[in-house]
Amino acid sequence: MLCWMCLAWAAFGQTKSFSNKLYPILKDAGCPACHNSNGVASATRLHFPDAEAAPDRIEAFGNSLVRLVDHDHPDESLLLKKPTLRVPHTGGLRIKPGSPEEAVLKAWIRTLASLSGDDLAKAMKYGDLDQAATASGAPAAMLRRLTHSQYNNTVRDLLGDQTAPANQFPPEDFVDGFKDQYDAQNLSPLLAEAYSAAAEKLARNAFRNGDTHGLIPCKATSGECRDKFIRSLGLRAFRRPLDTGEVKRYTRLFASETEFMKGAQLVVEAMLQSPDFLFRLDTTSNPKWKPYATASRLSYMLWDSMPDAALMDAAAGGELATPSGVEKMTRRMLEDSRAHQALDEFISEWLRFDRILTSSRDRRRYPKFSRETAVAMTEEARQFIADLVWSDRDFMEAFTAKYGFVNADLAAIYGVPAPAQEFERTDFPLESERAGLLGQALFLALSAKPDDTSLTGRGLFVREQFLCQHVPPPPAGVNTNLAASTEAHPQTNRERMSEHVSNQFCATCHNLIDPIGFGFEKFDAVGARRDKYELRFYSGYHGGGKRQPPKTVNLTMDTNGWVAGIPDSHFSSPRELGSVLAKTPQCQECMVKQYFRYTAGRMETPADYPVIHQALEDFRNSQFRFKELIIALARSREFPGEEGTVDVARDNQTR
Repeated sequence: MLCWMCLAWAAFGQTKSFSNKLYPILKDAGCPACHNSNGVASATRLHFPDAEAAPDRIEAFGNSLVRLVDHDHPDESLLLKKPTLRVPHTGGLRIKPGSPEEAVLKAWIRTLASLSGDDLAKAMKYGDLDQAATASGAPAAMLRRLTHSQYNNTVRDLLGDQTAPANQFPPEDFVDGFKDQYDAQNLSPLLAEAYSAAAEKLARNAFRNGDTHGLIPCKATSGECRDKFIRSLGLRAFRRPLDTGEVKRYTRLFASETEFMKGAQLVVEAMLQSPDFLFRLDTTSNPKWKPYATASRLSYMLWDSMPDAALMDAAAGGELATPSGVEKMTRRMLEDSRAHQALDEFISEWLRFDRILTSSRDRRRYPKFSRETAVAMTEEARQFIADLVWSDRDFMEAFTAKYGFVNADLAAIYGVPAPAQEFERTDFPLESERAGLLGQALFLALSAKPDDTSLTGRGLFVREQFLCQHVPPPPAGVNTNLAASTEAHPQTNRERMSEHVSNQFCATCHNLIDPIGFGFEKFDAVGARRDKYELRFYSGYHGGGKRQPPKTVNLTMDTNGWVAGIPDSHFSSPRELGSVLAKTPQCQECMVKQYFRYTAGRMETPADYPVIHQALEDFRNSQFRFKELIIALARSREFPGEEGTVDVARDNQTR
């Protein structure tokens, strides 16, 4: 009989290569899906390298696992006992005890346990290697297309047009939670055609009754005025000065018309179809345009629209070349009403207003739900978050505030008196157990199904939107449907979901999300409070063709839930979970990440971690005032590595 060490050595191979032997096993087991900066296990000390990491970096990571090895008793190492479920593991069983995969894992643990001296010190330096890779791994420059909301706002500020033409464009897709993500910003033939039609109409309307919007900065009679118009419009439309070649090209186009206004209309139409208008100047290799790229980034981040004259003047005058200059301009821009429209767009995408606005409900079970009710749900959330931001409140009250902004439709759902005015601030009764976003109808309804609540939907929304944790999708071919309750065997949703726990293909992920949903079962599919779980069974029709009334069964619910991976997170109501999330570091950091993703147009990379961590520090130091987070990200994205300049005492004096 061969000894265990001999079997392990044979399984591992003489090369002792982590990247070729153990790493594929851990990938197949799904370990990297949770153990990453946005995974369910993000708070642990085990983070796998990015999927695109080079083999030498993966090898260095494998050596760094020495930190999870018990050198004196290798078989007691967490690196072995966690994935084999010999000790509690949030991710469940990943490697079966006694399997060939476990033999490879044990072999690597033995290898790491044998390290000493310089070899051990080198293995422990993976964190330093990771920081070096982070510093040199900045994402490539991107060309970002205007989103539909940015297009509408830009033509409004450029031409005075209020028709919101982009509302008729092909719909935008949500990617990684937002509609402005670079990876989804393709330019389809259908969208190109829509741009062309919109440009023609906008140009025609711009001069329909003469130059009513002041686009021509001089007396429209001379060639000098023509050139001045082209340069002035080009500066605003392209968010940077035109070069000589561009001026000549638009001059020739203008000259193809004999009437000044006709020529001006043609130039407007052409500029609105130019890539320089449709795509944002987010980065540039031209040093002359660099300050204008900064101005463009700031304007679309803070206003969701083009720069104004003051911002362009600041770019031309070099005022955006320092962190203090950017911060000063950011604070000015936050005082403008356009900052409110930009925040509203962020809120609508982050909280997925689209889902509730396109949803339906069983009208027999939920007669209080309508299109108007859905709109009211979004308006409450919008006003609630906007009040926290613009009133400089602690933003983490988004999860703990014991009030909402209620109209008559929502009052009927919440069981409170209708307010005297629409969307008036209204305290939730203590017995309602509501608090913050988690207790509002928007979240409770958009994460439900048309005819019932969804434990999985609610748990997944909390993980993804409020903790920034990605939960892997179900394996291909797995049947996600559960057996329905029957009159002979009525069950609550929690009881039906027990199948997820018994099925090894489902249990790992559903143990991460379903228990969160348990704690919301006191609230139905439109967010109304319920004390029992009601089942209705329809048996047929009367002789006259009328449907018989349903048989109703009321079941007692167990609403005790928890958030796997967060200590002391047991809860049984939105109010209790809100208190947990508000003080959870992962949730606090998620607020920074969500805003970063929205404004940067992409997911964060390791190169962005210093920016995010600095913004998070400033956010915390400001007692979680969201305006300070906006300022911190605006400053740190332009000047990575610069320390925050939040002075809470000074700022309190100026408010």
